[in-house]
Amino acid sequence: MSTISTALSGMNAASMHIGVSGHNIANAMTPGFRRQQVQQSAEPQGGVRTTISTAALPGDALAEDIVGQMAASVVYRANAQTLRTQRDLTGTLLDVMA
Repeated sequence: MSTISTALSGMNAASMHIGVSGHNIANAMTPGFRRQQVQQSAEPQGGVRTTISTAALPGDALAEDIVGQMAASVVYRANAQTLRTQRDLTGTLLDVMA
């Protein structure tokens, strides 16, 4: 898998995690609400597989969701930086070859 595909996969996984934690935070006070959980696993060819499941029992985990959202935001930005670096390196390579 290319650097671009791997970074995009990471960005999509982080985006999904941000969305799920936002959903959980928004619904934390809903009676009987069962929070969503994100599972991520590495793909053999590179990248990340992300799945969402629903918790077996109702209840919130606000601290976990807030920290998870913050961590996913950092991961998203790191993958975006990888894309920018790849773009810059490609541009430099083209300048050298020109």
